Amino acid sequence: MEQERKNNMNGMEMEKGKRESGSRKGLELTMRVLALVLTMVAATVLGVAKQTKVVSIKLIPTLPPLDVSTTAKASYLSAFVYNISANAIACGYAAISIAVLMICKGKRSKGLLMAVLIGDLVMVGLLFSGTGAAGAIGLMGSQGNKHVMWKKVCNVFGKFCHQAAASVAITLIASIVFMLLVVLDAMKLP
Repeated sequence: MEQERKNNMNGMEMEKGKRESGSRKGLELTMRVLALVLTMVAATVLGVAKQTKVVSIKLIPTLPPLDVSTTAKASYLSAFVYNISANAIACGYAAISIAVLMICKGKRSKGLLMAVLIGDLVMVGLLFSGTGAAGAIGLMGSQGNKHVMWKKVCNVFGKFCHQAAASVAITLIASIVFMLLVVLDAMKLP
């Protein structure tokens, strides 16, 4: 009788473990899809950010100002190009990792888990560095730098600056999602 009770308990514990494992896999899949969407949106928002304005430039105080058409694009600043590239790489990695994890549902080896963990760690570093680079340039555009006599540009290119700020914020959220995936991956390793 006691043996039957132990067998029932072990069966219940195994079923509970399977449910927890399934919910953890569902959480991981959801987070990977979220990371995919966030990185795609961040790359797209910054990649299409463009604004053209006519700016008056006064060369000599006695002459009338010259009206010059000026354009702000993400491709003009290497930090923004780096952020777009980092998001595109992370988006591609998220898609590949989703496909690999879906194909290898029940047969996940320790090597595969370690490879996914390392890939997620690389994406965390890549996205945080892209956020830092784009954030620094964005802050320079917003605040200017009086020491090197760089003027603010966000007062002229407001729409472009708002799109860049939104992309940086989305990239930061994607970085945090990948960081949480690293924690989930580490919990799976024995």
